Amino acid sequence: MPTRKCRFCHTQVADTVVDLGMSPLSNSYITVDQLNDKEVYYPLHTFVCPKCFLVQLEEFASPDEIFSDYAYFSSYSDTWLTHARQYTEAMCERFAKINEKLVIEIASNDGYLLQYFKARGTPVLGIEPAGNVAQAAMAKGIPTLVSFFGRTLAQKLTSEGISAGLLLGNNVLAHVPDINDFVAGMQIILQKDGIITMEFPHLLKLMEDRQFDTIYHEHFSYLSFSTVEEIFDVHGLKVFDVEELSTHGGSLRVYACHADHAEYALTERVTSMKDKEIAFGLNKIETYYTFAEKVKSLKFELLEALVALKKQGKTIVGYGAPAKGNTLLNYCGIRTDFIEYTVDRSPHKQEKFLPGTHIPIFDPKKIRETQPDYVLILPWNIKDEIMEQLEYIKEWGGRFIVAIPAVEVL
Repeated sequence: MPTRKCRFCHTQVADTVVDLGMSPLSNSYITVDQLNDKEVYYPLHTFVCPKCFLVQLEEFASPDEIFSDYAYFSSYSDTWLTHARQYTEAMCERFAKINEKLVIEIASNDGYLLQYFKARGTPVLGIEPAGNVAQAAMAKGIPTLVSFFGRTLAQKLTSEGISAGLLLGNNVLAHVPDINDFVAGMQIILQKDGIITMEFPHLLKLMEDRQFDTIYHEHFSYLSFSTVEEIFDVHGLKVFDVEELSTHGGSLRVYACHADHAEYALTERVTSMKDKEIAFGLNKIETYYTFAEKVKSLKFELLEALVALKKQGKTIVGYGAPAKGNTLLNYCGIRTDFIEYTVDRSPHKQEKFLPGTHIPIFDPKKIRETQPDYVLILPWNIKDEIMEQLEYIKEWGGRFIVAIPAVEVL
């Protein structure tokens, strides 16, 4: 067995959390001309560090391979746009000085969030490694650097007089293979009295609700509050507050500042969150050993439900082509024998095929045309938004299926 070192503390890591077998990159969508080409599969095997309890994947595909031409555009989710707008309003209300300071977003995608700061007259800068996505932001008038973020870029920007009064990142902390370089870069580019907010899916919710489909090769790390606090502390940053969010099935938003900045005192929520994680057992290696059996159980539940419906002659299609959906389908062995097709609002995914399973992706209007009996919602974290959009399937008696945290027919 090869030696693995924790990407944060460099302790030797050997303890398995869950092994989901071999899987292609979750955003490597297939064109019709590529259907008969070779696909590359990588191990989807998570490990936990016995010292810092960082759950992690090995790095098989480089960030350049994953993010240089990216298929995910944030603005196609109404729920996520609402979340971004509400965040902007909350930050400007809580930290009044932000209105005059530069707001920098790391992994700014298509400008889905910075557009709300820009509309208020706040200066903004996006940093986004995927050139195709960054172009969409620049078309909205959002200044965007096409680059990966870390120490080198932070030092370059500060040497040019660019620093952040508010530095934010949503669902990026888990996406960086060198988490030390990334957090060190944040410390460099943050103004002396600046604020950092980072949002990331909470490891506790992943394990509690069997959210194994959020494990894919873009996510190098799976984060608890306590581990993030430790990483920030090592790099001279103090986490002074935390909020629990409903996004992505349960996320955390942490607030941080320079460790020597006294303006922001630790809130009670910091202590409460650490106590909550201890009560769940995230500080005990034994807790992580039970997750794999929970994942197998969910796989069997889903397959049993789908087999029963297919035996009744029912038609089943999917909604969405998210990365998490590709983990679910590949791990469970669900292909066109179960799911005839899926649909997605993003034109960047339509007329392509899901990696591994080769399930075709169409425009959502396909559902009205074919009137399936069941729609399996793959981005279950926004199921309410999707069920509202597709309420019309009730006209022919159509119903919805969600798989996580438990298989339900709605």
